[in-house]
Amino acid sequence: MRVPSWLGPHLAALRALLVLTALLGIAYPLAVTGAARLPGLAERADGSLITVDGTIVGSRLIGQLFTDGTGKPLSGYVQPRPSAAGSGYDPTATSASNLGPEDIVDDPAGGRLSLLTQVCARSRAIGEREGVDGRRPYCTAGGVGAVLAVFHRGGAAGPVTRAVSLNEPCPATPFLAAYAGVAVECATPGADYAAAVVTPVRGDAPAHPAVPADAVTASGSGLDPHISVAYATLQAPRVARERGVDVAVVRDLIAAHTARPALGFLGEPGVNVLELNVDLDRRHPARG
Repeated sequence: MRVPSWLGPHLAALRALLVLTALLGIAYPLAVTGAARLPGLAERADGSLITVDGTIVGSRLIGQLFTDGTGKPLSGYVQPRPSAAGSGYDPTATSASNLGPEDIVDDPAGGRLSLLTQVCARSRAIGEREGVDGRRPYCTAGGVGAVLAVFHRGGAAGPVTRAVSLNEPCPATPFLAAYAGVAVECATPGADYAAAVVTPVRGDAPAHPAVPADAVTASGSGLDPHISVAYATLQAPRVARERGVDVAVVRDLIAAHTARPALGFLGEPGVNVLELNVDLDRRHPARG
């Protein structure tokens, strides 16, 4: 029986649909699922999960917070870097802060802190927690960005006529008493400083801060499970003290959980925080 000319294209389309459904809807998914069950691949396909006594505690591929019910860091654990993913390490809201190095002025009216002030506050808090100098260039002693709104006579290059500490709203004592011979004022909420030149002030902080950069900045995904060796080592004395072990023991475990650069040269060595904390709990449980 001869098929009508108008029906031929429809039959060809139906055959293509059936073939592609069998190949891509049945055979391919089954092949991928079967490959994912092979030894050495199954654990990765399931999310690289870490279990303790039969309970899943996390994934070695996604970072997580180690805090108490109030959000305070647990002192007996190595802490991860900050996260901009949701409320912190939320895999459904992976993201960066989208704040760049020129984001240095706070917005009190909008309740938004600049990237500079966030870095300053984190560095100060970590310095206090770890017992080191938390100062950073362009940060005040109070942990906000050391930024002035400088007014010049006759434009942007004339004599300074006024200086305002932008990130220290009144009432406050400005971090700097005077700038270019002019007394520094605290910022008046709602005032317009658009005509001023925004001027960061470096201060006397060390050129190489004791608190590493990854301790005060989030990763691009907000889910990075690793921290630098420097940040892990900075936390070793506190963790050792809280767990009642010698600091050398914690440093040895840090070394054991340090991932080397891919192919030996791509990236920097990193310490997997979850794996390290799980091993610490297994070998040297936190006291109290």
